[in-house]
Amino acid sequence: MTHLTRRAALFGAAAVLTPWHATAQDARGTVRLIVPYPPGAATDALARLLAQALQSELGGSMIVENKGGAATQIGTKAIAVAKSDGQTLGFVDTSFVINPGLFGAALPYRTPQDFTAISLLATAPLVLVAHKSVAATDMKGFLALARAQPGAFGFGSAGVGSAPHLAGEQFKRVAQVDVRHIPYRGGSTVITDLIAGHVQFGFTTVPTMLDHIRAGTVHALAVTGTQRAAQLPEVPTMAELGMAGVDTKPLFGLIGPAGLPDDLVRRLGDATTRAVQRGDLGKRLEGMGFEPVGSSPAVFAERIRAEIAKWTEVIQRADIKPAS
Repeated sequence: MTHLTRRAALFGAAAVLTPWHATAQDARGTVRLIVPYPPGAATDALARLLAQALQSELGGSMIVENKGGAATQIGTKAIAVAKSDGQTLGFVDTSFVINPGLFGAALPYRTPQDFTAISLLATAPLVLVAHKSVAATDMKGFLALARAQPGAFGFGSAGVGSAPHLAGEQFKRVAQVDVRHIPYRGGSTVITDLIAGHVQFGFTTVPTMLDHIRAGTVHALAVTGTQRAAQLPEVPTMAELGMAGVDTKPLFGLIGPAGLPDDLVRRLGDATTRAVQRGDLGKRLEGMGFEPVGSSPAVFAERIRAEIAKWTEVIQRADIKPAS
């Protein structure tokens, strides 16, 4: 069980909270927080932390409801079609902004039109790791090997269109290397094969791979973004290495159906910001390897639009099609 999975299990018991005045009119009722993943996933763990924090900030009751499946489309559609009364909210990650470019008109909802952005809770850098059997312990050596053996190295991901897959596509283009994408059905299997050396390298979240990096099973070559990861301060960023275009950083945020009352959106956004910036939530997120944000609704809405445009361009450039 990974470090992150253990934390997910720890917070799994906190799904049901105490009564919460959810709507702008303070109508009593239990709020559903829909997560488009099964229990135990990283997104689920963060959703439960946020539910706890909102209960502390606002009082009341919230139940985390897991609706996984169809590349997050089942749960996300349930958010889109919910009544705009504040009784149903959603917690999403990077799939929310990748899927419009990947599935296009086949999505059973419109992003962002069918949703209300409330707050960007956190982001997370990805770390590029190579198995210890690869004779390189830094990026310079890895690139030399990859360029000397076109097509020989494969990188695993949790599936076509996943954040690690798109990070690999960015890496291929920016670093100008010929490497193969090896898609898996889910993150746990690819991690197992990466640790075993069945795939040579890949992008993962820092918490997922931290223990294996420290054990020397894999070598950490770089992290995405412009800031070094707090848990891996010795590992350079892609930007430091001249590859700022490899900037995949999964995001996690609170949304609702379109048409939520403005005062409720402000109230929820302010409560999330307080919890992250002045409460215990920010410290918990940092301890798990995430970068706390706690943005305003307007900032999150603009980030959603920018991320959709970015990933649509990456998907089209690489001619990525959804897995059949």
